[in-house]
Amino acid sequence: MDWRAQFKAEIEKAGQARARGNEGQARVCARRAAGLVAAEFYARRGLAPVSSSAIDVLRQLMTDPSLPADLLPLVDHLVQQVNTDFKLPPGIDLIAEARRLREYLLPD
Repeated sequence: MDWRAQFKAEIEKAGQARARGNEGQARVCARRAAGLVAAEFYARRGLAPVSSSAIDVLRQLMTDPSLPADLLPLVDHLVQQVNTDFKLPPGIDLIAEARRLREYLLPD
């Protein structure tokens, strides 16, 4: 399965998890989807990702000098840990963030 199909499957799983009220699983799937995008972004540049872990590859993006500064907050949201109530700050939607990352790094 290519990265596009994997990305689509993870985003769909994220949406289904959210619809069931399982925001934790939705976050996990969205992060995996974003990690697939980051790994493909590096593969297209002839570079290897630092790890097969989505979080590690997203952290690699955060230190990439070629990444525009306005994309850093988006990547930061994707790696941000939940608080003690297992929630992210209000207004952060990791499914939307993963889609935006894909649109920017790997446009059709």
